[in-house]
Amino acid sequence: MSTDHTPKIVGTVWGLLILNTLGSAGAKTIIPLPRSLIQMVTMGSLVAAFSLVLAVNLRLRIRASAFVFLLTLLLVLSVISSANLESGFGALFRCARLALFVGTLWLLSRWWDGGLTFLRHHIRMYFAVLGSVAAGLVISPGAAMPETYGGRLVGALWPLTPPQIGQYAAVIIGLTVLLVLGRRTDKASAAVVIVPSLVLLALTHTRTATLGLLVGLALAIGSLVLTSAAARRFFAWAVLVSAVAAVGFASALQAWFLRGQSQEYFTSLTGRAKVWDALLTAPRTTSEYLFGAGLGDKSFGGLPIDNSWLAVYNEQGMTGVALVAAIIIVLGGVALLRPPSLSRACAIFLISYCAIASYTEAGLGDASPYLLHLAVAASLLAAPAAATPLSTPEVPRRRVPRSAQRSEVT
Repeated sequence: MSTDHTPKIVGTVWGLLILNTLGSAGAKTIIPLPRSLIQMVTMGSLVAAFSLVLAVNLRLRIRASAFVFLLTLLLVLSVISSANLESGFGALFRCARLALFVGTLWLLSRWWDGGLTFLRHHIRMYFAVLGSVAAGLVISPGAAMPETYGGRLVGALWPLTPPQIGQYAAVIIGLTVLLVLGRRTDKASAAVVIVPSLVLLALTHTRTATLGLLVGLALAIGSLVLTSAAARRFFAWAVLVSAVAAVGFASALQAWFLRGQSQEYFTSLTGRAKVWDALLTAPRTTSEYLFGAGLGDKSFGGLPIDNSWLAVYNEQGMTGVALVAAIIIVLGGVALLRPPSLSRACAIFLISYCAIASYTEAGLGDASPYLLHLAVAASLLAAPAAATPLSTPEVPRRRVPRSAQRSEVT
């Protein structure tokens, strides 16, 4: 089957998926937005995304994808764990949302060919989201950096938390840096994306996003060092600048990472460890241990879990943990087996970023930006579809008159 040209509407579908995963809980916005309205917009965007991609893929052509197959198994498990309604009817609603999300990815897989199409859509859409954050900061600095969040940057036009903004900024910074090293974009265009995104990342004071960006870029650029002179030069400069910054700005960097917190509060991961201990020590039945309590709001005892693995353990049990681990291992294994290339480096960055962020952020077990990051990685690692060979036109047989046939015989 030949690779079809990716229709422009696919970019719209990807943008709608990103809108769906922005969430509905966050800081107070300049214009108060009712939670019901936000949920209507996010769910409506998912329904619209599924409808649009179905309209351009009516024949339901899909590509084999271990990533989406494992997500489908996770969906089945989520339905099984939510069927007893231990988490209420909201669990079934979340299962329906996950079903539409996975179905949309299956239909989009038709255009996964190892190219940069989905990666570019990813950067553009999240840069647009960050543009709304920057606009909110300009319009109302007080609402964008409220005291309730310790003066950290939040979404003032759309309710976005500092970790969300930090995640989006870190991901597009890393991907854009790799595009520059691969000479797939010019430095001026890259600076337009990287510089404001770095400023927004710094204003969020998000440690996880910063660490994920640095480690992810180190691994991704490391995969290009042997084949790219630009990657070698960038790596050398990055090491030099990091060493100078560590020596000259050690106190400032420490203050930025601590965010005014005590050393004890910092080592307890801003209180997360207490929630994790309570979750792990809570009594569970065999069914809850294996299959979880059903899809919920990623909280325990009214407090956010903020760990993908423990959130999956709570909602989908150890079976869900095994499936999520399989997703990371399969994508990482495929990336390691691919020859060095820009697509492979970008996939390594996204996979490593999600793996690092999973320790302090939830989302790998449900429709979330992290699954979209991994979907982009899967599209980058997909082998190009084999072109259909051109068939040799049949040469019509020339009709020989009977008189000529008799003369040949004689």
